[in-house]
Amino acid sequence: MSAPAETFGFQAEISQLLDLIINTFYSNKEIFLRELISNCSDALDKVRYQALTDPSALEAEKELFIRITPDAVNKTLTIRDSGIGMTKADLVNNLGTIAKSGTKAFMEALSAGADVSMIGQFGVGFYSAYLVADKVTVITKHNDDEQYIWESSAGGTFTIRPDTEGASLGRGTAMVLQLKEDQLEYLEEKKIKDIVKKHSEFISYPIQLVTVKEVEKEVEEEEEEPEKDEDGKPKIEEVDEDKEKKTKTVKESVTETVELNKTKPLWTRNPTDITAEEYGAFYKSLTNDWEDHLAVKHFSVEGQLEFKAILFIPKRAPFDLFESKKKRNNIKLYVRRVFIMDDCEDLIPEYLNFVKGIVDSEDLPLNISRETLQQNKILKVIRKNLVKKTLEMLSDIAEDKDNFAKFYEAFGKNIKLGIHEDAQNRSKLAEFLRFYSTKSGEEMTSLKDYVTRMPEAQKNIYYLTGESLSQVRDSPFLEIFKKKGFEVLLMVDPIDEYATTQLKEFEEKKLVCVSKDGLELEETEEEKAEREKETKEFEDLTRTIKDILGDKVEKVTLSNRIAHSPCVLVTGQFGWSSNMERIMKAQALRDSSMSSYMQSKKTLEINPHNSIIKELRKKVSEDAADKTVRDLTVLLYETALLTSGFTLDAPVDFASRIHSMISLGLSIDEDEPAAIEA
Repeated sequence: MSAPAETFGFQAEISQLLDLIINTFYSNKEIFLRELISNCSDALDKVRYQALTDPSALEAEKELFIRITPDAVNKTLTIRDSGIGMTKADLVNNLGTIAKSGTKAFMEALSAGADVSMIGQFGVGFYSAYLVADKVTVITKHNDDEQYIWESSAGGTFTIRPDTEGASLGRGTAMVLQLKEDQLEYLEEKKIKDIVKKHSEFISYPIQLVTVKEVEKEVEEEEEEPEKDEDGKPKIEEVDEDKEKKTKTVKESVTETVELNKTKPLWTRNPTDITAEEYGAFYKSLTNDWEDHLAVKHFSVEGQLEFKAILFIPKRAPFDLFESKKKRNNIKLYVRRVFIMDDCEDLIPEYLNFVKGIVDSEDLPLNISRETLQQNKILKVIRKNLVKKTLEMLSDIAEDKDNFAKFYEAFGKNIKLGIHEDAQNRSKLAEFLRFYSTKSGEEMTSLKDYVTRMPEAQKNIYYLTGESLSQVRDSPFLEIFKKKGFEVLLMVDPIDEYATTQLKEFEEKKLVCVSKDGLELEETEEEKAEREKETKEFEDLTRTIKDILGDKVEKVTLSNRIAHSPCVLVTGQFGWSSNMERIMKAQALRDSSMSSYMQSKKTLEINPHNSIIKELRKKVSEDAADKTVRDLTVLLYETALLTSGFTLDAPVDFASRIHSMISLGLSIDEDEPAAIEA
């Protein structure tokens, strides 16, 4: 008698996902087989890795394989592997009660119009079985547990029971799919072969297909009964010794196992012999991506150490590119064709975590552990080579403007993160940066192109950071640069602030922020003399403004950077810019003690040619203690806060000053009480 089954409820998000899979029409349902084979391959990788340190792990089943068995009579498709298997706890957690972080993200992607074939990238590939099956049964045996059966028709619950009657698997998992009536084509031998060739040709374990063939076989015909005489006794005839025995041909069903993926690992072949289609197929089987890759680099390193590698750059960024809990990279590490691990953090720096591929080393020991990997010198050399080859690949992409635009849209942040983290390759990475500028219009420009456009008088590369393009394009900080014809880079990505603190110069030209103190613009002798004269003339006004504003500003000076606006607020050369201050204030877990010394002292720069400032100077010379002077100074300071990218400390006070001006404009006496309607 079979053991009693325990019933469990699917986690809510998984139930929603199953509803979506079952009740929505998808044309490319064949991807279910790719996903299940990929899961089998992962299970085999795990047991093979375990066997490197514990050879007894393979005792129950020495052969590592994936076997597909179609059964046309019972309308089932069985996918079996001799991988690590699952314990009862694994079944409960992995197949139903604990939603992976990708479950919700995948559903959001689907509702946004994404393709169902993306399912593997979100870590929920198993549930794709319900694209073609009404019921899924999972029979599994782990070395540390009994054999169990998991079963569900996706109606919100699943059952688990010990397998006391079925044949022992030894070790591994068999998934039995009870196919829907309209999906029986997946039992056809040709269909299965086509899908495996298309999606899973480069899986590094044998994928076997169990086929039933009818073969013709010759068998002896049964001898006819001898004729009888009249008395009913058999007639006695002479036997001809030389007479041949008669045979006939009959059809017999024979079960055969065919291996579907005999292809040699792609990375071991000569790159010149491999077609673009083969690289594309390999990339898709490696990453579960449904789109082709953007670029590929296939190379081998020989000499003191040997390794082969294939690196790919995808067309799109994954949904969780910068999620801290995700796998750190997507490069599989093999040692002499044996898979070791696919999340080796030391193989490639974090900023290149979008690069996918495989590395096959000839020199690393097979039973290497994570701890010893970190100290391994061979790995450091491999890492250096992978970074170098990735940057070469980026240079190749950069030659095609459209392709590079696609790449930069997806992975521009990674390049900037590299500028921040990788001092060794900083100057090379800087070549791949792209920014909008005051002269580039709707297109982005590189630093190299910027330098070639610089007029002779210009010595530095100028940039301005801000929240959005529309905001920085109209910034008062750009006024003098537009007048002089100097180009300014416009940086509106928060990570630009971090990158520019590390990238001090490019091609021996300093990067200078136009909203910070200490801006030295190229001036003629006449301009210098004029400035000195104006500084003396406006000395009383700058002193009065400083007295009125007190600690709000560190100093008040005449500006060399504005042409039309009355004033701007600039920050210290080595502190935060106004944009950085905004970014830091938005950090949920920020350390407020750091803000106190990194928050820049502000300098108010006034424009001596502006009519408001000229009139204010007149008023100060007449009566510095005038209340109007005080009110107008504070108002000018507050408007400068806004136009310079800061936030107001007291918006209510600012509003009341604006209301006073509106009242003045409408000739309303402020002391009049508001009339209350009866």
